[in-house]
Amino acid sequence: MFSSEITILGLYGLVTILTIVIQATVAGAQVGPLALFYPRDDLQLTGMAARLDRAQLNAAIALALFAPAILILALKGLSTPTTLLAAQVFLIARILYVPAYAFGIPGARTLVWGIGFAATAYLYLAGLQNVAT
Repeated sequence: MFSSEITILGLYGLVTILTIVIQATVAGAQVGPLALFYPRDDLQLTGMAARLDRAQLNAAIALALFAPAILILALKGLSTPTTLLAAQVFLIARILYVPAYAFGIPGARTLVWGIGFAATAYLYLAGLQNVAT
């Protein structure tokens, strides 16, 4: 019924949820769990908690970009082995992104982000290949 790209979209949604849970857990450990019940206007996270905060925001942005590309492919019936591979590459890159960012591994965060971003761009190009028709 669903294409494999759709399954990957669902899996990435779960990865994003897990990233948010990890970020909230680490932030709560840093500032105390009660601080998370109040507005966070003045909350100053540092270290891993701050990096995870940025990683979870980036995960949501990546999901917002990835989902339409996958839905375009699914609605147009344009799933191919190459689009499936691109979706798999995106998912792997995004899974690697969180620890690369959280642990501040030099160059790794940028590399895996770029790979995931390029995979997303490819999926849009594949989904829009027949725009004029």
